[in-house]
Amino acid sequence: MPAATQGDLMSTPNPYETAPKDQAPQAPQYAAPQAPQYAQQPGYPAAPATRPGRTLGIVGFVLAFVMPLIGMILSIVALVQSKKAGQKNGLALAGIIIGAVLTVLIIIGTILFFTVFYEAFQTCLDDPYGTFTMDGVDYSCQG
Repeated sequence: MPAATQGDLMSTPNPYETAPKDQAPQAPQYAAPQAPQYAQQPGYPAAPATRPGRTLGIVGFVLAFVMPLIGMILSIVALVQSKKAGQKNGLALAGIIIGAVLTVLIIIGTILFFTVFYEAFQTCLDDPYGTFTMDGVDYSCQG
């Protein structure tokens, strides 16, 4: 096999040679990737229309049993929101009624408690070591 001449070596590009300084190295050109084409899927059905005040009405109804005043206030807010949207909210109305009734019962119970036991409290405040009789039963202020 004949030896390569200097002219042959010049015509073959050297892969280890750097590009001339006045030219930037060229990246290999590839075709842009194509996204796969799928058949158009039908859309999801629309979300049902929301009913303003519905969730707040449920929360107010539940709280009307545990904390009647707070439950009643939340139920009132829920009922107002529902009425503005032209919707009915039975749970909010029930929360208002239950919250109002239980709040009134708590107030009456508190008044009755202090009225009935006022005499006992007063006796123990006057004489911390004394005793008093209520409904035929003797009580001691010492505990």
